[in-house]
Amino acid sequence: MRLMLALLMLMATPAIAAGWGHYTNVRFGYAVDVPPGFAGQGESDNSDGQVFKTPTATLTVFGGNILDGGFEDEVKRRQGYATQDGWNLSYQATTPSAASYSGKHGAHILYARMIALCGGTQFAMFEFEYFATNMKAFDPVVSRLVGSLKATQGSASC
Repeated sequence: MRLMLALLMLMATPAIAAGWGHYTNVRFGYAVDVPPGFAGQGESDNSDGQVFKTPTATLTVFGGNILDGGFEDEVKRRQGYATQDGWNLSYQATTPSAASYSGKHGAHILYARMIALCGGTQFAMFEFEYFATNMKAFDPVVSRLVGSLKATQGSASC
């Protein structure tokens, strides 16, 4: 089993060095870079985002409307959903326009990043889930994802 995990980690490292893709969401007006080797599963039915997968990791990107309270209230709601899903959150940082949190659930790590959109009435976020054994290999991926999640010019729903 350990040999298999070591091989998976070695396979992930060259992919990180290869070219990145880019995903833009018109409905909510945000964009994020997509790591190499992550296959898109198709735009969601309501056009809020997309899921990208590899055998060892999942990147989910989506936007939404903030229906109750402000951005920081939405961050707390999202963190609550993660906790309800069994994630033991160990890191949380929130400002009026951006937030990050991460945690562990069994052998998996979750890193989430949110940004406020449309004057604080909407948000964009990604959730990156991967095996804890791949943490060193995916640290630079997380950094790139955080830096690349940005608002774009306008949106169809703002």
